[in-house]
Amino acid sequence: MAPIPLIPLTIAVLLSVHGLRSRSLSFSGAVTAFVVGFSILAVPVRTIGITLIVFYLIGSRATKYGKKRKAQLEDDYQDAGHRSGAQVLCNSFTALLASGIWCLAFSPDMLPWSLVNYYIRSGSALLESVPYVDGQWCPLDATVSSGWSRALIFVVLGHFACCLGDTLASELGILSSRPPILITTLKTVPPGTNGGVSVGGTLASLFGGLSMGITMFISIVVENAHCRSSWITIFPSLVFWGSAAGVGGSLLDSFLGATLQRTRYSVDKKIILTDHKVEPERGRKDTVKVISGLNLLTNNQVNLLSSIVTALVVARFASTSET
Repeated sequence: MAPIPLIPLTIAVLLSVHGLRSRSLSFSGAVTAFVVGFSILAVPVRTIGITLIVFYLIGSRATKYGKKRKAQLEDDYQDAGHRSGAQVLCNSFTALLASGIWCLAFSPDMLPWSLVNYYIRSGSALLESVPYVDGQWCPLDATVSSGWSRALIFVVLGHFACCLGDTLASELGILSSRPPILITTLKTVPPGTNGGVSVGGTLASLFGGLSMGITMFISIVVENAHCRSSWITIFPSLVFWGSAAGVGGSLLDSFLGATLQRTRYSVDKKIILTDHKVEPERGRKDTVKVISGLNLLTNNQVNLLSSIVTALVVARFASTSET
């Protein structure tokens, strides 16, 4: 049996405890973060784990930075984010799945994924994989395993770039002095409206995606000598697709939020009524109006759907191009 990867285990514990103590995570959020964190950090391509850590740190800081403003604009806003297990999973599902598939295909003996491989025993056969031992090849090499390794790495990049871009757009864009416009009608809407976009928020999403691309580039060229020798082609590819996923994913999230997620607004209190405080209209003392969207998806579901679509689109195009 493979030894327990102690460093990933320790980091996952520290991040979960930090999130719980700083109140950026609820108890369920901390437990989920530990499971997700350990599973991703244990993947032999350490750049995936490093990207996860940077994503968590930047996202948590942005959430704290904008919490006071959000508390003024959203009814029952959860202090400092206080993300639940469902929120953590929705913001990590695609990267977790891609990391698991990569590990099962190229390093099936690594815990905790070896426990899954014990039951399926088919990941490496399906992907015609080449064992990844001591960084013998670059995970972004499109010639390895018919490009599957490269595609899975770009799924991870697309996911984190999308989620961080959307987080920064939401948490920092709301601080803009100008009210946002609804992405579907281009009309001014109250700050905090699902589907609202602004110049500041869009620039924040660009920074989020760019930071993920740069993080992945630096970590993978430091980690892997074969990637380092090809840095001149790897750099523009990661930076371009990271930036595109940050902006594109955030805009997709806004579009889904404007069309499939209902936004309710209290005219008297001048605040947005959030998903987790849905009350019947009858009996309310304040006047409530629907600004946009159908009541089909929650915020978590919108985040999950937009991250999945963005990650798959990025992987599809990035895996077949040099940039």
